[in-house]
Amino acid sequence: MRILRGQASSHAGRETGEPGEVVGQAPAPPRSRRLLFRLVRLLLVLFTGYYLFCVLLLLVFRFVPPPITAVQLQRRIEAVLARTEYHPQQPYRPIEAMARPVPRAVVVAEDGNFWRHGGFDLEEVRTASKEALQRGRLRGASTITQQLMKNLFGCACRSPIRKAYDLALTPAAELILGKRRILELYLNEVEWGKGIYGVDAAARQYYQVHAGRLSRTQAAGLAALLPNPRRRTIGNTPWYRSEILRRMRYRGW
Repeated sequence: MRILRGQASSHAGRETGEPGEVVGQAPAPPRSRRLLFRLVRLLLVLFTGYYLFCVLLLLVFRFVPPPITAVQLQRRIEAVLARTEYHPQQPYRPIEAMARPVPRAVVVAEDGNFWRHGGFDLEEVRTASKEALQRGRLRGASTITQQLMKNLFGCACRSPIRKAYDLALTPAAELILGKRRILELYLNEVEWGKGIYGVDAAARQYYQVHAGRLSRTQAAGLAALLPNPRRRTIGNTPWYRSEILRRMRYRGW
């Protein structure tokens, strides 16, 4: 009888477990892990919500010019923090009202395969990767569509999160806007100097004409500024202007 009672007591102990434990239930994860899960879930919700908001804005921008872009807002905030004056110039001009060399010069300068790819230029990415391995210098391989997404919804900064948004929004932009509208928005919204947005404002600033009166050489001169418009000037980029003109001649433009 003593043996039986001991066995029963041992068996009951295994079923009930230690005091405070729930039989058959795994122990709760540590508090730090729960907080991490909640943070990841919150970030996913925010990312998805902002993505859907941007897609809705793309539907609007298909027909209406943006009243302001994220990069323009960033520059306004920077001016306020630095206590400097900020008077942006941004006259909007439809692409058909621009001189024909303008979009051509920008395409050959910024995204030579623009009319052929679907938002991602894999050929250019491979070329940039090879150059990085050979020369140890990494250069950008962003398409015009990706750069437009950066200007509309991102920031003028190097950030993997911003880059992820650019890439995620690119297919939606290609589908909703189409190539012609993407190029028109880019030409009108991109930064061309401090407080200068759009090719028409740039044409008036640098050549004292509107975008419909730009020559091939002048259009190439403006396109040469785009890789770094806050540092480059018409005077310090003659080599790239000549290269853009060479590319245009090669294409019969």
